[in-house]
Amino acid sequence: MAGGRIKSTVRLGNYIEWPNDFNVSQLPCHQSPDIPIKLVSSTTISHDFAISAIKLNYLFSELGWVSKSLKGWVVTEQGLKQGAVQSEDSRTGVPYVKWPETITQSEALLSSIKDITGSSSLYTPKDNTSNVANKNIEPKYRATDGHFVDTKSEVIIDNWLYMAEIVHAYKRQLPIEENVYCDFYIPTAKLYIEYWNDSNDPKYLAHKTKKLAVYQKYELKLIQLNQSDIQNLDEVLPRLLLKFGVQAY
Repeated sequence: MAGGRIKSTVRLGNYIEWPNDFNVSQLPCHQSPDIPIKLVSSTTISHDFAISAIKLNYLFSELGWVSKSLKGWVVTEQGLKQGAVQSEDSRTGVPYVKWPETITQSEALLSSIKDITGSSSLYTPKDNTSNVANKNIEPKYRATDGHFVDTKSEVIIDNWLYMAEIVHAYKRQLPIEENVYCDFYIPTAKLYIEYWNDSNDPKYLAHKTKKLAVYQKYELKLIQLNQSDIQNLDEVLPRLLLKFGVQAY
């Protein structure tokens, strides 16, 4: 987070108080440090997109912004970075999350809305980390679960996850403002998997460095696999997954 805290006054209502050393460039593009923040519920936001509040909350969960509790929803660290605030029903005690009204302008949210409503185009990721290995190349290989992937190594990874009955996505856009796509995403753990080949091409290495910097910047959970791991997935991947609470087999 950039260090902002939600505060409230009678005159201004809800607003964000920023630290003295705050740099405006730290803000997500849909926020402003000078405008009072109006907080709204998922129900209110769902009306804007003509989908149910239940579906919207599960979408927020898939993005990694909330997690489902026994009853209700709890904001995550990534959700806090979007300006979300944890709330609780005064009558039932059920937790829920309020969002800044401007969350409807989030590119990550809008992209996900298009995906679940079927209005997005078929496989047109444009990764601005300049993935020279995959840029403008249609997927070539079909995995067992029907995913079309770019390389034979990704087929092996995809098939391994499928046979282990681990729900996963391929080429899922990261829930950030930058237009970056992961190799694999495990929504139940909010966990990303990146496969790196053994190329020493300077452009590919620059892409790798830039993409890893994005994961670090947003503190996203990441597993990295290389070519030697592909030959030993049965030993390597269960151990790495278990570190993030995902049990295989």
